Amino acid sequence: MNYTVQQIAEITKATIIGNKDLIIKNIAFDSRIIYSTKNTAFIAINTQKNSGEKFIESAVDRGITTIISEHQYPQFENITWIIVENSVKFLQKLAKYHFENSNIQSIGITGSNGKTILKEWLYQCLWNEFPTVKSPKSFNSQIGLPLSLLQINSTNQLGIFEVGISVPNEMNILENIFHPQIGLLTHIGSAHAANFQSEEHLIDEKIILFKNSDVIIYNGDNILVDSKVKEIYSSKKLISYGLKNANHVFIENNISKDENIIVKYFDEEIKFPAHQRDEATLTNALALITVLKELNISNEKIVDKINALKAVEMRLEAIEGIKSNIVINDSFNLDLDSLKTAMQFLNEYKKSKKSLVLTDIIGVNSNSKELYEEVSELVNEQNFDHLFLIGEEITQFKDLFKAKTFTFVSTQELIDNKSLTEIENQIILLKGARKFEIEKLKDLLELRKHDTVLEVNLNAILHNINYHKSLLKPTTKMMAMVKANAYGLGSYEISEFLQHHHIDYLGVAYADEGVELRKKGITTPIVVMNPEQHSYDAIIQYNLEPEIYSFRVLELFYESVQKSGYDKEYAIHIKLETGMHRLGFKEYELNQLSQSLEYKNLKVQSIFSHLSSSDVPDEREFTLKQLETFGKNSDHLIKNLGYQPLRHILNSSGITNYTDHQHDMVRIGIGMLGESSNAEIQKQLKSSVSFKTVISQISIVENGESVGYSRKYKTDHLTKIATVPVGYADGIPRLIGNQIGNVGINKCFAPIVGNICMDMMMIKVDDIPNVKEGDTVTIFNAKPSLKEFAGYCKTITYEVLTSISPRVKRIYIKD
Repeated sequence: MNYTVQQIAEITKATIIGNKDLIIKNIAFDSRIIYSTKNTAFIAINTQKNSGEKFIESAVDRGITTIISEHQYPQFENITWIIVENSVKFLQKLAKYHFENSNIQSIGITGSNGKTILKEWLYQCLWNEFPTVKSPKSFNSQIGLPLSLLQINSTNQLGIFEVGISVPNEMNILENIFHPQIGLLTHIGSAHAANFQSEEHLIDEKIILFKNSDVIIYNGDNILVDSKVKEIYSSKKLISYGLKNANHVFIENNISKDENIIVKYFDEEIKFPAHQRDEATLTNALALITVLKELNISNEKIVDKINALKAVEMRLEAIEGIKSNIVINDSFNLDLDSLKTAMQFLNEYKKSKKSLVLTDIIGVNSNSKELYEEVSELVNEQNFDHLFLIGEEITQFKDLFKAKTFTFVSTQELIDNKSLTEIENQIILLKGARKFEIEKLKDLLELRKHDTVLEVNLNAILHNINYHKSLLKPTTKMMAMVKANAYGLGSYEISEFLQHHHIDYLGVAYADEGVELRKKGITTPIVVMNPEQHSYDAIIQYNLEPEIYSFRVLELFYESVQKSGYDKEYAIHIKLETGMHRLGFKEYELNQLSQSLEYKNLKVQSIFSHLSSSDVPDEREFTLKQLETFGKNSDHLIKNLGYQPLRHILNSSGITNYTDHQHDMVRIGIGMLGESSNAEIQKQLKSSVSFKTVISQISIVENGESVGYSRKYKTDHLTKIATVPVGYADGIPRLIGNQIGNVGINKCFAPIVGNICMDMMMIKVDDIPNVKEGDTVTIFNAKPSLKEFAGYCKTITYEVLTSISPRVKRIYIKD
């Protein structure tokens, strides 16, 4: 986009206060991830759950001088205001105008699964055929789609945009903004299905997008989809694709036996090799071929483009590096959009110093000078300490960059130079095109080299938190429990991510945990649930907030506050005993408690208790009694105090099973990791933790031979045994050996055989197709799930996670 403030106001019927002649090329909606302020306006988006207007100050502090908002705030000087009636509708109206006044051919992709992969594949195939624009990341919502459309510029001939909905009636709004000439419907699955009356209802809502399309390309394997599309859009050009041969486009031969895949496209045949032959990948390939044919790409070119396809890696990963560095690895692809995304991810970290490794940008139809001028402008705004440029092209423009810059022709030259390994206590972003193999730098810089890793998906955690929030009132606060190293996932990494996303409170078990977070820059309020006597001075020094559960603790902590010279009201949290009989003040102690607090410079920040059985359906009567006791006793204490602290009693299962008792705040723990005792809720959550390793060796063991210590497993036929480098020192309980537990390989279960060793275990892989050394082995994620793995161990998911050894490398990823 490229409009003056005056033009934007005329298009959207907005009011201007300030400079009407300013040029706006970008609209930022999140003050935390503003990567450039030049020609950028910040839009304060108001929703039912949140108001973007409270982040205007943060945007102004970052250098933004144009604000789009529903209200003006005169305290901010020298700001141009675009005042709108509704911020979301403003964005949609501007995007609709921009799209309809662009001379662009458009592809709209909707469905339940595969939208982002197909968008990226289409872009890889078409960028060098037409100047192409696409949705960044998975921007496909009521806000994301308009932001995507506003990226269209006058040079673009083709636009590829995702469109997603989660509730009924959303697609009507999105189709009014964006009406693609080519409509592509991917697989219809269970994503958001719970929000619709039936699968038929979901399909009806999705295909509204194609109301004004000329061509509709759809997955015809779903009989209901096929009948609905034909019924509603019989007058349009319809092309079905899928694995069934009733489709217009399908696979003609045996995919498991034949070397090449043979695709039947109407009366034509297209042959190509395929390394991945799972149904989802092949179905996506059929959709890709169908769109390319519709755009008149020749069969020969299509085969070349499929052979050149790169896997769509939709994630960034952060790992602990040598010399106290954090390494952010985004070595999967490189274009301007993904560079901006990486910069946004970088801004979530609080380290003051940062360095960047950046390679040539490959595969962009653009003037090199203009391209790298834009790249340097983006990079210079981040104030990197060191910049390492790799490639023959980008190094020619080194003078455009302000940071201390080093240039190299190849990644190996940088490795040999060794300057990268001298950096200390920084964030190091690795951003490069695949051909440069800068993942070698990740191997060089990472602290732990163990093949066994625990992957933590931060976006999944955020999804799970937001799902639980959707069950609550907008005003209800949330405390995230990050005790026990955030259930083994990494207390600092999880806390920093949650702080970035404005969690209200963090909860730790002991003061040491809170102190460590404070030392690393966490400023969110932290409650210490079990404040030990010797830790009171540290609690006060680091501004932690203790749980007070007895008169002894109250008096001792108050004494420490007095000795410290703290002269304001110190925040404490009162624990009530309501039936769990662990810690807390009892009903008969409440009058004495309020008297004891009366003349102390302590402020009760919250009153809370703990449910013992909110995840046990048979204990509902007991839980309701606990809730009643808490309500009555907290009311009594609040009346005596004369002011209103926060109240909270619901844990993760309490949020989902006893929502009516949410009070002022709730506490989330295992729920944010994607686990729920409620089967229906479980379907809505995303797995956030993946524990995996690789096969070290595969051996053929003769009939009657034994495997492992103590000869506990003996073969009864010629058996294929794989050894993997993970054992009880990594957190695999010894009791799940000898065919009690299973692991996942190539989407199949493989039994653990023999006794588990300290650092290794053996698995039987006779029934695993195409298994080979180096293959990934899933200890738990989806197959088996964390809950299934806990079942093998005869324990709960909490114990599984907290038992994973510190020597296991943690990797933090964002899809």
